[in-house]
Amino acid sequence: MNAQILVIEDHAENRRILRDLLASARYEMVEAITGEDGLRLAESHRPDVVLMDIELPGLDGYEVTRRMKANPFLRHIPIIAVTSYALSGDDQKAFQAGCDAYFAKPYDPLALLTKIREYVASGGR
Repeated sequence: MNAQILVIEDHAENRRILRDLLASARYEMVEAITGEDGLRLAESHRPDVVLMDIELPGLDGYEVTRRMKANPFLRHIPIIAVTSYALSGDDQKAFQAGCDAYFAKPYDPLALLTKIREYVASGGR
């Protein structure tokens, strides 16, 4: 079975780009548009990696990350922030919330795939 990546992203075009990128690497993608849906899908699917936008309708990516990391069944799942929040200190806010890696948009797709592969190969640890 291919690794499963949960993408929590509210913009359709960004999801399409990630869908194409992940499909090229033979990853299965599960999509959520809101933070609440992302939490629900994380609990039901237990993905190998989460790609987390920060600016989301409802719960923002910081809060979704905090809740996932507080859940003993989800805390081991690596969360990669993939966000347009690229001001000085935004990466630190993501790390403080519990994100394991941070990519500012526009990101290098090969670097993102490399990071995903690292997490998948290590079993999320």
